[in-house]
Amino acid sequence: MERISLSNVGATKFERLLGHSPHILKSWSELEATFHQKGTLSPELKEQVRRTLAFGNECPYCMAKGKPDDVQQAEEISIAVTFAQLFVQNRSMIDDNVFRTLQKHWSEAEIIELCTYVCFITASQQMGYLFQLQPES
Repeated sequence: MERISLSNVGATKFERLLGHSPHILKSWSELEATFHQKGTLSPELKEQVRRTLAFGNECPYCMAKGKPDDVQQAEEISIAVTFAQLFVQNRSMIDDNVFRTLQKHWSEAEIIELCTYVCFITASQQMGYLFQLQPES
């Protein structure tokens, strides 16, 4: 059970949680839409990263969509998932060598896109965890 009631504003449970502050919901949703509608990272890469983070952040609502694939088919997705695991499990291990690996596969703009996506999704999932947001029924 969620720790606070859900508002009547928003379509999903997460949106209804943020709906208590409509201005935050609006800005949050706009940034989320930017990640999904623009950028160069593939939707598949972003979804595998999101799933990886969901289990690391222990968000019940976020984990309900499933675990990441056990084996990633594309090298870039595998590297992004490994980066997400490292971020959520032990950020202090992210060093210059990790960034050199990222630079072998992506431009600086793409690295910024990946890192901001990881941080944004982590923030969303931490909200879900904090308020014990439960999966849609």
